[in-house]
Amino acid sequence: MVSDAESLEVIRNRIKDYPDFPKPGVLFRDIFTLFHEPKLVNSIVSMMADHISKTHGQVDIIAGIESRGFLFAVPLSLQLSLPFVPIRKKGKLPGETENIDFQLEYGTDTLEIQKNSIKNGQKVVIIDDLLATGGTLDGSCKLVEKVGGIVSTCLIVMELLALKGRAKINTPLHSLLKYP
Repeated sequence: MVSDAESLEVIRNRIKDYPDFPKPGVLFRDIFTLFHEPKLVNSIVSMMADHISKTHGQVDIIAGIESRGFLFAVPLSLQLSLPFVPIRKKGKLPGETENIDFQLEYGTDTLEIQKNSIKNGQKVVIIDDLLATGGTLDGSCKLVEKVGGIVSTCLIVMELLALKGRAKINTPLHSLLKYP
């Protein structure tokens, strides 16, 4: 049996780095390479499910942040037999939506969620692939709370510690991989 620490080391080694993408000075860590080995994605989803069951008890909703967060949130919701709720950029969801503007490093953006997708008091886990400066995750937490949900925790595949995004998040946060 392989330990979580051993699995995470294999996962870390499979994530490909692209220097200067999408612009000079940025080191892009590509999670799509993990999907060449489905067992690695299954390991991530299982670790997230274990974390939820061990530390957060009853959860009602799994929310995923557009778009790479969906890749982990949907299989997690299926594994836990919980509803999935997407959090998307403005104009991407049909029907009535609730939105929130949030601060990016250079400017603002808008996130949306479908109205009535989360009921008052439901406990929500928010999933994303990456925590960098924290603007999108902070906006997502505030949006879930705006529609009446309670953010139990945020689960992230990769966290870039140097960008200090964790400091913006006022709910429990767990990242599987941390990069300096």
